[in-house]
Amino acid sequence: MSTTVSGKSGTWRNWAGNVTARPVREVTPASVEELSAAVRKAAEDGLQVKAVGTGHSFTAVAATDGVLIRPQLLTGIRALDREAGTVTVEAGTPLKRLNVALAREGLSLTNMGDIMEQTVSGATSTGTHGTGRESGSIAAQITGLELVTADGSVLTCSEHENPDVFAAARIGIGALGIITAITFAVEPVFLLTAREEPMPFERVLAEFDELWAENEHFEFYWFPHTGNTNTKRNNRSAGPEKPVGQLSGWFEDEFLSNGVFQVANWVGRAAPAAIPAIARISSRALSARTYTDIPYKVFTSPRRVRFVEMEYAVPREALTETLRELKTMVDRSNQRVSFPVEVRTAPADDITLSTASGRDSAYIAVHMFRGTPYQAYFTAAERIFTAHGGRPHWGKVHTRDAEYFAEAYPRFGEFTALRDRLDPDRRFGNGYLRRVLGS
Repeated sequence: MSTTVSGKSGTWRNWAGNVTARPVREVTPASVEELSAAVRKAAEDGLQVKAVGTGHSFTAVAATDGVLIRPQLLTGIRALDREAGTVTVEAGTPLKRLNVALAREGLSLTNMGDIMEQTVSGATSTGTHGTGRESGSIAAQITGLELVTADGSVLTCSEHENPDVFAAARIGIGALGIITAITFAVEPVFLLTAREEPMPFERVLAEFDELWAENEHFEFYWFPHTGNTNTKRNNRSAGPEKPVGQLSGWFEDEFLSNGVFQVANWVGRAAPAAIPAIARISSRALSARTYTDIPYKVFTSPRRVRFVEMEYAVPREALTETLRELKTMVDRSNQRVSFPVEVRTAPADDITLSTASGRDSAYIAVHMFRGTPYQAYFTAAERIFTAHGGRPHWGKVHTRDAEYFAEAYPRFGEFTALRDRLDPDRRFGNGYLRRVLGS
């Protein structure tokens, strides 16, 4: 038996440090069979079970005082089907390893988020996304998945096999079972040209519809306490490949965006009154640049400065009004916000509890440096987001409950009914799921 079981009641913490848990035991299964056995043993002992990846969620979606499953031995590519254009990967595989492995095979995901430290199952289960005019979240690229259910059985799901489970489990927030493998649609690797440049806040909002329509992937960062943004447009390119130079990449992506930014946040935390001045300097620190590279090297970037985050999806047509209200709130309040606000988009999809389910969406993410009080800022921002019918990211800070989600998601009842069928005893439950899905 190669399963690793720890009887120690250690404390688990997420990446941001704002969530902790003390499981009764931890299990690191080396096979699907061992994971199924761990679920059945938990049931015998009357314990709940949660799987946890790298802890990049800011909510307690993976926290448990029962059995904590660590999937780090369930990694690697199971199957690669070039004719079908799919890859099947073990659930504990970090996105970074998947991206490198795909590139080595001359393949790529169509779209991805801006970091790649998460496991594939953790990222998809909470709805991790990037930005795209036509290409959606990472979960929207799933064509099949394998799930261990509450009785320890293994369920295979796709559009043709258990389609009702497939519709929901692609973003299942850990409520339907433990994902053990995911099949993604992939395509031959391609080149993206990234164009990054500063732009005034009001110009971005005035031209947002055009910027969105003219680019395959458009996003921008607004620096609170300023009228400045930094924009990024990613579009497919015939080449040639022109990656960021090693020295300039280190200077901007590591030294400025991580090292100097870390120090600026330390200063801001110690002296909040200095934050507006720091923001004005930060918003002008990065220069315009254009480069061309394979997708994951363009979509993703290192994030070493730790923070706490809230993100809401609003209808895309409500974006400019929502952002103006957010800016007015910051300008008129005594909030001191040292992190930029990130804005991205996604097309409508058909995943039951996707934040883009049934509607074209725009995402607005607010952040605060770890260790800095964030509740007042997030509360004020959340009030604005919910007034526009916002749906919070399942893995990021929010205060919404099942009553709110029943109104926000037309198919919410489908998901809870499926949960009742697959996990009637709430083997995969925890406090977070009780709040967002009901008892």
